[in-house]
Amino acid sequence: MAIVYHQDTRIFTLQTAHTTYQMKVDAYGFLLHLYYGGKTDGDMDYLLTYYDRGFSGNPADVAGDRTYSLDMLPQEYAVMGTGDYRNHALIVHNADGSDCCDLRYVRHQIRDGKYGLTGLPAVSAGEGEAQTLEIVLEDPVSHVQVRLLYGVLAAEDIITRSAVIRNCGSEEIIVEKAASACLDFITGEYDLISFYGRHTMERNVQRTPVAHGSLMIGSLRGTSSHQYNPAVILAEQSATEDAGGCYGLMFVYSGNFQCEAQRDQYEQTRVVMGLQSDKFHYPLGSGESLAVPETVLCYSGEGFGVLSGRYHRLIRKYLIRGRYADCPRPVLINSWEASYFDFSGETILSLAREAADLGIDMVVMDDGWFGKRPDDNSGLGDWQVNEEKLGCSLGELIRRVNGLGVKFGIWIEPEMVSEDSDLYRQHPDWAMRVPGRKPVYGRNQLVLDFSRKDVRDAVFEQICAVLDQGNIEYVKWDMNRSIADVYSAALPAGCQGRVTYDYVLGVYDFLERLMERYPDMLIEGCSGGGGRFDAGMLYYTPQIWCSDNTDAVDRVRIQYGTSFFYPVSVAGSHVSAVPNHQTGRSVSLHTRGVVAMAGTFGYELDPAKLTGEEREEIREQIRRYKDRESVVRCGRYYRLSDPYRDAYAAWMFVSEDKKRVLLSVVMLETHGNMAVTYVRFQGLRPDVLYEDQRTRRRHYGSALMEAGIPMPVEPGEYPAYEMELRAVEDGGS
Repeated sequence: MAIVYHQDTRIFTLQTAHTTYQMKVDAYGFLLHLYYGGKTDGDMDYLLTYYDRGFSGNPADVAGDRTYSLDMLPQEYAVMGTGDYRNHALIVHNADGSDCCDLRYVRHQIRDGKYGLTGLPAVSAGEGEAQTLEIVLEDPVSHVQVRLLYGVLAAEDIITRSAVIRNCGSEEIIVEKAASACLDFITGEYDLISFYGRHTMERNVQRTPVAHGSLMIGSLRGTSSHQYNPAVILAEQSATEDAGGCYGLMFVYSGNFQCEAQRDQYEQTRVVMGLQSDKFHYPLGSGESLAVPETVLCYSGEGFGVLSGRYHRLIRKYLIRGRYADCPRPVLINSWEASYFDFSGETILSLAREAADLGIDMVVMDDGWFGKRPDDNSGLGDWQVNEEKLGCSLGELIRRVNGLGVKFGIWIEPEMVSEDSDLYRQHPDWAMRVPGRKPVYGRNQLVLDFSRKDVRDAVFEQICAVLDQGNIEYVKWDMNRSIADVYSAALPAGCQGRVTYDYVLGVYDFLERLMERYPDMLIEGCSGGGGRFDAGMLYYTPQIWCSDNTDAVDRVRIQYGTSFFYPVSVAGSHVSAVPNHQTGRSVSLHTRGVVAMAGTFGYELDPAKLTGEEREEIREQIRRYKDRESVVRCGRYYRLSDPYRDAYAAWMFVSEDKKRVLLSVVMLETHGNMAVTYVRFQGLRPDVLYEDQRTRRRHYGSALMEAGIPMPVEPGEYPAYEMELRAVEDGGS
């Protein structure tokens, strides 16, 4: 069994294929953390030590034993009010004005299958794939109860954690801070690897030593944000891509979050992942509950590559749902960079004709098809087709596009409203605005209050009325601003601290209903590109637009940082026109294609402006991508270089049976009299010959992994190279 409880020692042990997680209920009912790391046998409570630490306080239960202090003991779920002065997983404000909670063990349950969370996304696994441990803790005075949930996917080396906080007392409480994971390490020196950025330059890699004090990242923007991704790695300071211990924490949530890493006075390290505590004041009346989004934990003793591989498999197999969880995605062309707002139905039809000629599967009509929307200053919220602009009905346009053998997709931004719109004029209270104050604008638009069911229902009806007009097979769901005016007109003053949490649950509710009504439709998430690129959204949208920046050189780094947690099969990546619309840089069509093929492939350009040679090259790109799509989507992905440090970017895919290999390399620097770059492969079978499908040269897997292969030295900026190898079944010389 993956989960074992020993009654005599009161120790819980969670075992996966390569890791062990252990905790203990001690003599006073406190739940202490013992160990998480590489697989071990036996009880690990011998690691606990007890000393008189002076200013570290002692619970009254210990009857004067000054060696017992929660200020130094490792804990499973640290709370404020027990004499622990480190970062907390939970802070409760009681009816008497105090901020304290004293959680003690009450009971537990072990069951087959993976727990779920009402209204929240979560990893899903059946009875034969996972087990759940539920531990109930309770404060004997306030009767605040916390259900700690652990999901163990043993074969995948994954442990998930969540917490459900319930007010079992008679008076209202306010939850001021709530995390789903708290990890204490009694030894070791660590770095925190986080993924920071900005609009059009997301998920840059940052490695920071965890020193004395608290290191924190998070978001207050109402989304997981461009600025920090809700996934981090706690790494041993010697850990690399291929070696060393590292722990992943991935928060399955799309709103405000907070991750804290702290090294304490006794050289211990604590990491806490959960909801952002600023702007969060969640009241719970008697009998009410709050579910904290889950954190997905994973440990690798073999470096970041193995860690990433485990997260990639988990997301593909146990998080993404629906028809597109495990099937090829259409190659699409989006109208945005081809025409922006300046289009008609004939423009879209012309784009579809070009798509049919080039072998592109789908055309997507982006922003500007609805209401009065000549630019981004009006029209949001009025989800009625502008037939005057299109020159026909939407149904007729879709039929004509489909008649060319091309699928049809559409862009929507349901969470937003323009002040210059009929919806806002009729329902100004539906927008999030602080009473008596002028609003903060973003892209000259306001945010609809999706914490309100009546608002969601009205927008849902409008969107469905559009989607029902024809064979729409794809929706791009966008969100183009952060939330600043956090206020709901439907809630009293004392409940405003719950708005951002309820807002995100409202978005999830809308998406769930959309999936149920249109089960065969592909939804792609987007928030100005990668501003909401998180595991929570992947539960509803099997792919997310990786970044609004389509420049191939910048995308190399963006996609590199993204790959530490998220598989390439979920990252929207397109070939765009040059000079690039975001950077002004010109890169060859070949290099743009190589980079975009490390994702869900498509185009952002006007094919009518292409030369005959470029058109033929695009046809070849599409043929090549479709031939390799299954390896890109399902194969093991390897990072072969660090594009922030190395003069080249290299990555590869290896099929599950290790018979097919795809290598991609982009040279990031060009100098006179260049040295030769050798790229070393990973993940091959060392005793198998692999044949280069272009040159027909054969190399043993061991040679390719130990010595590598030389890249050509040639002039020009940003040349790119591809190599496909296949295992030779019958040997050979």
